[in-house]
Amino acid sequence: MKFWRQLRWKIIAGHMLVVIVGVLTLSLVSEIIRLRTMPAVLEPYLEILARAESPAEIERTIAGLVETFYRDAISRSLVIAALSAIVTGLLTSLFLAREILRPLWQLADSSQRIASGRYSERVTVPASTELALVATNFNQMAESLEQVEQQRVALINNVAHELRTPLTGLEGYLEGLLDGLFSNDPETFAQMSQEVRRLHRLVDDLQALSLVEAGQFSLRLETFDLIPVVKRVVTQLKPQAMAQCLEIVAEHSLLEIPVYADPDRTAQVLINLIGNAIRYTPDGGCITIRVGVNDDLAGVEVQDNGIGIPAEVAPYIFERFYRVDRSRSRVSGGSGIGLTIARHLAWAMGGDLTAASPGPGQGSTFTFTLPLAPSARPPNHF
Repeated sequence: MKFWRQLRWKIIAGHMLVVIVGVLTLSLVSEIIRLRTMPAVLEPYLEILARAESPAEIERTIAGLVETFYRDAISRSLVIAALSAIVTGLLTSLFLAREILRPLWQLADSSQRIASGRYSERVTVPASTELALVATNFNQMAESLEQVEQQRVALINNVAHELRTPLTGLEGYLEGLLDGLFSNDPETFAQMSQEVRRLHRLVDDLQALSLVEAGQFSLRLETFDLIPVVKRVVTQLKPQAMAQCLEIVAEHSLLEIPVYADPDRTAQVLINLIGNAIRYTPDGGCITIRVGVNDDLAGVEVQDNGIGIPAEVAPYIFERFYRVDRSRSRVSGGSGIGLTIARHLAWAMGGDLTAASPGPGQGSTFTFTLPLAPSARPPNHF
C-alpha cells in the first residue's frame, strides 16, 4: 500500500491506464466489427464473385473486398479507441489534479492565515507520500513560528516584570522622600543607587542577550591553555564560595590543554557556570570542576551537590529568564538569562554547553566544551 501512496507512481499508473484502455478498446472493437460487419460486407462481393468469368476479375473483386473491409474496420476501431483513451485520460487527469491541487490550495490558504498572525493553523496531511512530506514540513514550520511567537510574548512579559521590580523600588523611595517618610540621608540614597544598579545590570544583560542571539558580538579567537583560565576563575570566585562554607575543587590530569577559542568569553562562561553552582548549592556543599579532553574537544565539567534539576524542567534550563528555583529572589537568583548567553557563546566558539542532573536535591553537572587547538589531540578522556 505504501507503494501506491507515492504520487509519482499514481501519475505513471494514470498514463499506463490510458495506453491499456486504448489498446484493449482497439482490439475489442476490431473483433466486434469483424464478427458483425463481415457478413454484410461479404454479401455483395459474393454475388460479384459468382458472376465473375475470369481469374483477373476474381482477383480484383477480392482486393476490393479486403480494402473496403479493413479500411472500415480500422477507421472505426481507431476512432472508438481514441475516444476511449481521451475519456480515460480526462478522468485520470481530473483525479490526479484533485489529488495534487487540493493539498496545495489548502497550503496556500493556511500560509495566508499564518501570515496574518494565526500561528495555530495546521494543514491535513494527505495520503500521498510526497505531498505528505510537504504538509508535514509545513506543519513543523507553523509549530516553530507559534513557539517563536509564544517566546516573544513571554520575553516581553518577563522583561516587563524584571524592569518593574527595580522601578517599583525606586518609585517607593522617591514617594517616601516626597512624603517625608524617608530621611534625606546617605543610607536612603545608597538603597536607591542599588536599585539603579540592578536596573543597569538588567539592561546590560538584555543587550548582551540580543547581541549573542543575533550573532553580532565580537570574538577574539586564539590558541591558549585552558587550565590557567579555569584556575583564575576558580581563584576569583573562591572567596564567594568560602563565604557560603562551600568547598570548591579543580581537577585536571594534563599539564596543559591548548584550545582555540576566545579566552575572555571562555572566562565569562566559566564565571556564569561556577557562580550558578555557588548560588544554588546549600552551605557545606561541594563544587568540583574537572578539566579534560575527549577526542577533538576540551571539556570543563562543573559538578555540584545543590538543588538539582527536575526532569520536567531540564529542556527549559537554557531558555531566557528561566530559573529552577522560583522561590529565590531576583537578587540572589539572577535575571535568568546568564545560561542563555553562556550557551550562545559556547556555540559561537565551536563548542557546546549542556546540563544533566539525577533529579531534585541530587546536584547537577554542566559540561562546557571547546575545540582543541589544531596541533593538540591528547588521547585521554574527561
